[in-house]
Amino acid sequence: MGFTPPLVHLSVQLKGEMATISCRVKNNDDSVIQLLNPNRQTIYFRDVRPLKDSRFQLVNFSDNELRVSLSNVSLSDEGRYVCQLYTDPPQEAYADITVLVPPGSPIMDSQEDVVSEGNETELTCTAMGSKPAASIRWMKGEQELTGKMTVDETYDGMFTVTSRLRLTVSKEDDGAPVSCIIDHPAVKDLQAQRYLEVLYQPEVKIVQAFPEGLTREGENLELTCIVNGKPQPNQISWLRVDDDVPSHTVITGSDLFIENLNKSYNGTYRCVASNAVGEAYDDYILFVYDAPTTIPTPTTLNLDNTQDSRAGEGAPQKIDHAVIGGVVAVVMFAILCALIVLGRYFARHKGTYFTHEAKGADDAADADTAIINAEGGHNNTEEKKEYYI
Repeated sequence: MGFTPPLVHLSVQLKGEMATISCRVKNNDDSVIQLLNPNRQTIYFRDVRPLKDSRFQLVNFSDNELRVSLSNVSLSDEGRYVCQLYTDPPQEAYADITVLVPPGSPIMDSQEDVVSEGNETELTCTAMGSKPAASIRWMKGEQELTGKMTVDETYDGMFTVTSRLRLTVSKEDDGAPVSCIIDHPAVKDLQAQRYLEVLYQPEVKIVQAFPEGLTREGENLELTCIVNGKPQPNQISWLRVDDDVPSHTVITGSDLFIENLNKSYNGTYRCVASNAVGEAYDDYILFVYDAPTTIPTPTTLNLDNTQDSRAGEGAPQKIDHAVIGGVVAVVMFAILCALIVLGRYFARHKGTYFTHEAKGADDAADADTAIINAEGGHNNTEEKKEYYI
């Protein structure tokens, strides 16, 4: 007879489920097959069950196989089972049953329910009554964190695992989910979660509601103070740094209104907000510009050359007083220069006329002859006459 050691197949998952124990023999010559429990007690002798435990049931018996099922598996069933063949000498094969017990729902607790930003808090997560011991992981959102884990074994061979996580919180952590995840071979997707509640001091921002552009003389100014914090700020105030706010300023909660601006209002305006955690502020620097000036299109002075680029862009026909004054001055200077030149011209030619008295002097051969001719030498000459008009 050839003997193949028994093959024992065990399928044990959780407490309360079923295990199947199979003992197979090849080329059996009618030798007796029996199955023993971890205490060496006979469960089945051939197809007879001497053990008074109805949880063991015969599934199949033949010369080559003894298959037994075990229902409602408990921790007491854990250990080494023996498949024995009565030969000379006896032959045995062994298989261990390990009972997996999942932990109960994890218990998550925190040192404090509400934490102020910048402070440290501690979270604990406990997984009780498992076998083997579970492991615990921490997640804050998508970020994995590391805790400190301790394992305690109870009197009945079970394990309790506790993990402690310490972290310093910021305002960005407010509302962030923190999860403790239990890893155990007998269970999946077992976790506990809670959301962080973080108190933080106000965040302050000043927005210029009106005007949309530059602040100019004669216009109104409206500022809004946008405040956020936890808890919501219970006090909002306005002030002017290094000076008093204008006497006719209207302050309504988070809004500040000043009408008819002038340059004496220039300065730094501050919005201050506070809550139970702290105080914060934001500054707005006011600079009042000159009021805008609109110049009508000239009728006698052609400024097309200076306005082409602006007109082409659809810009308003506005020009500075200094430019207008310069243009007028140039025109007046040109007119004055023209008058001066004309005056000098007429002054030089006033009373000028032409005679023929000096004609003889022009034709004389020498100075004496010229004098004689110019003084009235009328020999061989025609009498000259002068006409005045």
